[in-house]
Amino acid sequence: MFRRIKFKFLFLAGALAIIVAFPMAAWALNYQVQPGDTLWYIAQRFGTSITDLKAGNNLSSDVIYPGQNLTIPGGASPQAPDYTTLQQQIQNYLADKPGTYGIYFKDLASGQSFGINADTPLPAASTVKLPAVLFINSLVDQGVLDWQQKLTYNSATDYQGGSGILQFSVKDGDQFTLRTLTSLAITTSDNIAYNMLRNFVGKGSIASYMQSLGGQTVFPNGQNLSTARDMAIYVQAALNSANTSANGRRLLDDMANGIYNEGIPLKIPAGVTVAHKEGFVWGSPGDVGVVFGSRPFIITVLSQNVPDPDQGFANIATITRMIYDYQENLAGK
Repeated sequence: MFRRIKFKFLFLAGALAIIVAFPMAAWALNYQVQPGDTLWYIAQRFGTSITDLKAGNNLSSDVIYPGQNLTIPGGASPQAPDYTTLQQQIQNYLADKPGTYGIYFKDLASGQSFGINADTPLPAASTVKLPAVLFINSLVDQGVLDWQQKLTYNSATDYQGGSGILQFSVKDGDQFTLRTLTSLAITTSDNIAYNMLRNFVGKGSIASYMQSLGGQTVFPNGQNLSTARDMAIYVQAALNSANTSANGRRLLDDMANGIYNEGIPLKIPAGVTVAHKEGFVWGSPGDVGVVFGSRPFIITVLSQNVPDPDQGFANIATITRMIYDYQENLAGK
C-alpha cells in the first residue's frame, strides 16, 4: 500500500477496551452489556420485560455493568430491518462515480446483510494482511507458534517499499518476533513485515486458511484479488476470535489503532470505535472492518479503476457514514 498519505496517528496509551457484544450464534439468547445499556433498553431491543430479565439473570436490582453477560429469557431476535432503501441510497451515490466498487454490509444485531458487486473479484491490496495475521493468531492459539519466535530478514525475498517503517532501517540478518511483525502488518500496514510472515508460513497455507473460513476468491491465478463478501467473512472471523481469544482481542485492538484512517473511520463520530484494515494499490482504494456504534456493523469495500485515491477513500467514508446514520436511527439514537 503506497499513496500520498494523509493520516492521523492513533497509537493510544494502554489497550483500547473493545467490547464484542454481538456474537452471531444465539445472539437473541445471550447478550454482553455495552456501555450505556440499561435493562429497559435491552428489554425493548429483545421484546422482553425488565421483570423477566431480572428473574432470568437473578438480578436483585436494575444495576448492570459493561461486559456483563445476560441471558435473554425467551428472547426473540430483534426485528430484521429492511435495508432496501439504504442499499438503493448507496447505489444512487455511486452511480456517477468513476470506477467499480464492491461493497458488503452486515448488521451484527440481526445478521441481515446486502452486497453491491459483492462477488466481483477486485484488488485486495493490503486488506489481505488481515486474514494472514488472523492465520498467525490461530497458530499461536493452537500452540503451533510462539509470539516470541523470531524471523530473520532477507532483503532478497522480504524487501518491499511503499507502506511501513521497516524499509527505512532494516538490514539483512535483523530479527523480529512474530508479535512485532503481526502488529506492524496491521497498524502500519508494513509490507516487509507481511512479506516476512507470508514467506514464513507460506502463501499456500494462508490461502488454505482463507478457504477454510469460507473465502471463495483466494489468490486466483496467483493474483492478490478478493471480493467484498469474502473480506466480510474474514472480518467476522476476527470478531469471532475476539470472543474466545486474547490474541483475537489484541488483533482488534491493533485494527482500531492503525495509522491509516482515510476510509471507514473518517466520517464516524469521535468516540466510536472502528476496527479496520485499509488497502491501496493505484486505482484501487479499499477498507474492511467493523464499526462499533449503537448498532454495530461490518462494512467491506474494495474497488478498481478509481482515478483519484483521495476521492476513492472519501467515497468509502461517505458510504460508511450513510450506513452508520441508518444504524443509529434503528437503535433509536
